[in-house]
This record gives sequence, C-alpha cells and structure tokens, in this order.
Amino acid sequence: MTQLSLSQQIRLLLNNNRAEVIRFGKFSVVGTIGAVVDFSLLNLGILLLGLPLWLANTFSFFAAVLSNFFWNRHWTYPETRGDRIGPQLGQFLLVNVAGYLINQAIFLSLSHYVFIDWGAWGYNLAKAIAIGVVLFWNFGVNRIWTYGKVK
Repeated sequence: MTQLSLSQQIRLLLNNNRAEVIRFGKFSVVGTIGAVVDFSLLNLGILLLGLPLWLANTFSFFAAVLSNFFWNRHWTYPETRGDRIGPQLGQFLLVNVAGYLINQAIFLSLSHYVFIDWGAWGYNLAKAIAIGVVLFWNFGVNRIWTYGKVK
C-alpha cells in the first residue's frame, strides 16, 4: 500500500472539502470588508474624535460585525436568507461578543505592552493581529452554530 505524500494528502483534503474551502474564502473576503470598516472607524475614533483605544475599538468592532453579518447572510451562506433574521443575528452577535472579548484583550495588551511607543502604527498592528486571531474563532463557531444547518 502506497503512502500519500503530505502535498497529496493536503490536495485530497481540499478536494474532499471543496465547498467548505470556497465558503472559508468567501468568509475571508467578507472579513476583509469588515476589516476595512473596522480599521477606518478605529482610526476615525482615535485620531479625529479622540476616543480612548478601548472605546474606539468597541465601536469599530461592532460596526464591522454588522457589515459581516449582512454579507455572510447574503453571500457566504445564501441558503440562510429565508431564515428569520432575528435568531440568526442573535446567534451571530453572541459568537461575536466572545470574539470581541478576545479581540479587545489582544488589541489592548499589544497596544499597551508591545507596541506602546509605535503610535498609530502600533495600535493598527495590534488590531491586525487581533483580527487575524478572531477570524478563526468566528468562522469556526459561526459555521458550527449560526450556520450549522447549511450542508
């Protein structure tokens, strides 16, 4: 019996889960749109409105969450458009509240302890790292719970 190489195993895994790979790609595009919303509002809040980091991050994060919900419902998981929006939005928000706590912890910790002297570059880099970590949390839990009935 011939053992498959690592690249063959990966190719087989991707081919067998093609729909999920495409869905993750769409989720990532939606997340990129959300990140643009998030970074824009974060910097607007801090640089123009003078908000503290935690408050600007809170507003920017949840604005991005609403954008992400809309695009995920209509593009990533179009099968769910017929579902009642209230319960689906509620589940999505609950998942993202946990994501927000993770994001806020990473963002504030890196901003205050690692990138403290970096100015706007520092908190933007901290935000990028926080978004990258939370992406996997949000996709995994939303895929299983919020959009779990989608085949």
